[in-house]
Amino acid sequence: MPIGTVKFFNTDKGYGFISNEDGSGDSFVHITAVERAGMATLNKEQRLSYELETGRNGKVSAVNLQQA
Repeated sequence: MPIGTVKFFNTDKGYGFISNEDGSGDSFVHITAVERAGMATLNKEQRLSYELETGRNGKVSAVNLQQA
């Protein structure tokens, strides 16, 4: 599981980005993944472990979020 730090998350817009610690770039995260993890929002600089999943639209996003 990759580990990253929340770079940005906008609760009103329902999305944000996690910066991967291995330097492979940023991962998109949607509010539905946050809610499925039992969280209401993500805070800047929060460390998370997550999995990457390709959605129906062909885009990759972070899912199965857990506190790291």
